[in-house]
Amino acid sequence: MSSELISVEPATGAELWRGTHGDVDAEVAAAREAWPEWAALAFAKRVDLLKRFAERLKANGEPLAELIARETGKPLWEARTEVESVANKVDISMKSYAERTAQRRSEGAMGSRTAVRHKPHGVLAVLGPYNFPAHLPNGHMIPALLAGNAVVFKPSEKTPAVGEMLINLYREAGIPEGVVRIVQGGPEEGKALVVHRDIDGVLFTGSARAGIAINRALAARPDRIVALEMGGNNPIVAWDTADMTNAATLIVQSAFLSAGQRCSNARRLIVKEELAQPLLEAVRKLTDRLIVGAPHDEPQPYMGPVIDNDTADGLMESFLYLISNGGTAIRFMTRPDERLPFLTPGIVDITNIAERPDVELFGPLLQVVRVPDFDAAIAEANATAYGLSASLIGGNAKDYDTFWANVRAGVINWNKPTNGAASNQPFGGVGLSGNHRPSAYYAADYCAYPVSSSEADAPRATIGIGLANEY
Repeated sequence: MSSELISVEPATGAELWRGTHGDVDAEVAAAREAWPEWAALAFAKRVDLLKRFAERLKANGEPLAELIARETGKPLWEARTEVESVANKVDISMKSYAERTAQRRSEGAMGSRTAVRHKPHGVLAVLGPYNFPAHLPNGHMIPALLAGNAVVFKPSEKTPAVGEMLINLYREAGIPEGVVRIVQGGPEEGKALVVHRDIDGVLFTGSARAGIAINRALAARPDRIVALEMGGNNPIVAWDTADMTNAATLIVQSAFLSAGQRCSNARRLIVKEELAQPLLEAVRKLTDRLIVGAPHDEPQPYMGPVIDNDTADGLMESFLYLISNGGTAIRFMTRPDERLPFLTPGIVDITNIAERPDVELFGPLLQVVRVPDFDAAIAEANATAYGLSASLIGGNAKDYDTFWANVRAGVINWNKPTNGAASNQPFGGVGLSGNHRPSAYYAADYCAYPVSSSEADAPRATIGIGLANEY
């Protein structure tokens, strides 16, 4: 393994960042040493320091957005929305902590009382993805730090520069250096961090394959908290609606926002047979208008490239596989420049493919399935081992009630896209999408554990039965 780690800009192929692989043992040891003092710090002081972090982030918002755009390839407007989400996380996490892990006391007889309070786990590993290299790991880190944990963060090897800048902003805010550590590297560093003897938990956002490997590696360690968010093969169901314009817009947003590189993007459009022709025509026409370009292009593009050439190659292979195994291309996916990972959105009708692959195609590729009735639509929506997000477009309130009750997913929407989850809601899934530890507003749940106590100011006890007489 090379000792150097190199990050390139997807939109240009130019080198952006160069550094060395980190020392997992050293970073975990530093966090372990710093943790007790951080955990003992008054909660109000931790809040104050994290507010300073939010201030530092806002002051450096434009440079961070520029870096995110360059390292991920996403348009600058979208990178700015990511920075805004990072800055807002502190206030949201404070509200969540107060609601989800509030201290509770009740009075009992003869001066006794009961209490429920929460303790931090210790040192938590945070493994971040490349698609939201600041927002998604920060969504674990802020709640973890607020609860009194120390953090060892491993950014994606595809976005090390953003990870480095994020940690520097924490340190500029006055968060003790030992409390927030960073390990740069690839899969080997990630594996070493997950199983390290001095790690008390793993908070992960990424692929199902990596999440399953983490779960397997820690199967014999029930003492470690593990929170997994692993993406989805998400369905968007289009039903009875005469509004083709808005329906098509919601479908295009669901499928192609962030170049299809959100775990909540729609991967499958399930459409009523009678609705298919006019709706698919509207979807195709709108998709034709989407601008694909580099982060700083003018006019601003709707979507940039995917993260790298290997990813682009894999998506092109998947598109060709679908159309060569019974699929019909509604819109061909193309690769304008073989040297760079730009892709135009692809749409394939896979209704006639008998064995439909249940995989997360992480890019701008939408699969279409036509169905005759609503029961078939729900069955098709559930024809996946994943279960992150799902959306119903059209229909009536009864249809939505049926859809909500029967579709397996952690996020279920009506006349809204599959992506763009609200910050004051939990975000997570079932099946291969997660392990029932949703993040976002519910992240507080896995960052501290409840401790129940029975208390009295003085010892008082009696044994009322089963004692022999005194002599």
